[in-house]
Amino acid sequence: MPKESEVQLAYEAAQAVVTVHRRLAEWLKVGVTLAQIDTFVAGQLDDLGCKSCFYRYNKVKGLPPFPSFACLGVNDCVVHGTAAYYEHPLKPGDLLKVDIGVTRRGWIGDAGWTYAFKAVPPEVKRLMECGKESLRRGVLALRPGTLLLEWARAVQTHVEDECGFHLVRGLGGHGYRRDKLHEKPFVSNVMPETKQEWPEGFEYLRPGMFLAVEPMIGMTSAATHSDPRKWPVFIADGSPSVHYEHDVLITPEGPRVLSHGLDELPEFVG
Repeated sequence: MPKESEVQLAYEAAQAVVTVHRRLAEWLKVGVTLAQIDTFVAGQLDDLGCKSCFYRYNKVKGLPPFPSFACLGVNDCVVHGTAAYYEHPLKPGDLLKVDIGVTRRGWIGDAGWTYAFKAVPPEVKRLMECGKESLRRGVLALRPGTLLLEWARAVQTHVEDECGFHLVRGLGGHGYRRDKLHEKPFVSNVMPETKQEWPEGFEYLRPGMFLAVEPMIGMTSAATHSDPRKWPVFIADGSPSVHYEHDVLITPEGPRVLSHGLDELPEFVG
């Protein structure tokens, strides 16, 4: 296990992300643009003494440095949306994914949530509830001495078997540590068919691991499309999508959600 002082710093970084989400949820309203949202997030990070660990991130081969302070996706954009990819003002019925990553006193915080503007159709609300519940169930499976793939089993069972929605393939969560946003292991949201497909899934969770876990769900399709030269990832059939993400520390007693408080955010804004 890391030192208690290190755990506290990791917790404070995750809670800084939660604070920005809380402020953002109160500020969001119909008519705002992604550019305005990104500017708001940048201002809140500065106010809290944090830096975005997404802005200018350049560790993905073939892609330019990430140009925004937060990842912002509307409707069928499930992850990695930039502030400039979608210029229209947000309107009632839109789904907004906001993923915020910070560096605070050398430690990473990285957590995302999905917001709906005003009312949405019942099936979209069910998609949102499914995403939150899958995250909750998955976190409960992150116990020391348990195979990492039990996370995926819990998430996939709920999303695909019980709810009938579709988890994105090829994208998932990740380990992280001091000053490093992406670290092993990769955390798939779906069960592997063979050990070679996801070797890390067959590793045992151990105390001291920091994980950013994040179901990414499409309403009617798991397939995605993207321009290999650009960041946003879209659901291929254009259907609505959701994305939820927590920071979790594996302790000897079980999972500790460092980004707790996100679950209390409002579903509807605007």
